[in-house]
Amino acid sequence: MKIETVNILGVRVARMGMNQVLEWIRIMIDQGKPRHIVTANAEIIYKAYREPDFRRLIGNADLVTPDGSGVVWASRTLGQPVPERVTGIDLIYKLFSYSHEKGWKIYFLGAKPEVVEKAVLNTLGKYPKLHICGYHHGYFYQEEEPKIVSNIAKEKPDILLVALGAPKQEQFIQRYIKELNAPISIGVGGSFDVLAGVAERAPEVMQNYGLEWLYRLYKEPTRYKRMLALPKFVLAVLRQKLGSR
Repeated sequence: MKIETVNILGVRVARMGMNQVLEWIRIMIDQGKPRHIVTANAEIIYKAYREPDFRRLIGNADLVTPDGSGVVWASRTLGQPVPERVTGIDLIYKLFSYSHEKGWKIYFLGAKPEVVEKAVLNTLGKYPKLHICGYHHGYFYQEEEPKIVSNIAKEKPDILLVALGAPKQEQFIQRYIKELNAPISIGVGGSFDVLAGVAERAPEVMQNYGLEWLYRLYKEPTRYKRMLALPKFVLAVLRQKLGSR
């Protein structure tokens, strides 16, 4: 499947909607070769813009989806619009439904021990026939990684969800992608907190108007320093647009 992309501050974001991403994942699972998906929001793209090492890390991924309204806005501003946002949590929910039907195996890696356990229990409560082949929390030392990777590989998941936060989750996936041998590995940030009920998503009306970031700031005021990247992202995109004329 050919992937059309838009270059946003040096990051190639796929111009694919949710259904196209799901079809791409299905094809990759059928092929069985390890692939890496990054769900990139404006904050991640701006970080990649500012940090060459992180930009190279994102550039090595097989697919980068537009996670958030800021990325959708940027693509439209640059004249190569993406069809819709494809957020990590929305993609996870879709994959649960697909995996439920197709018998795909899923492994959860990341978050606090009690959070990942609750995320697994809540997910199984909603999708009782879903095959979750294993899980492990994200609070481990680097010297423990080979054993964790080996245990994941033994379970042979079709989809590995890694919730270690950026850039740690991307570094982990790319460092061990061959050993993990999972057809699909996705960095999902704080999605396990949502699955566990520790964090809640914005009301649907705010999601529809691209204001999920505002709700998260309201719920977690300490995020304000991270949110400062958003106006900088906007200015950088506008400079890119002007520079391309």
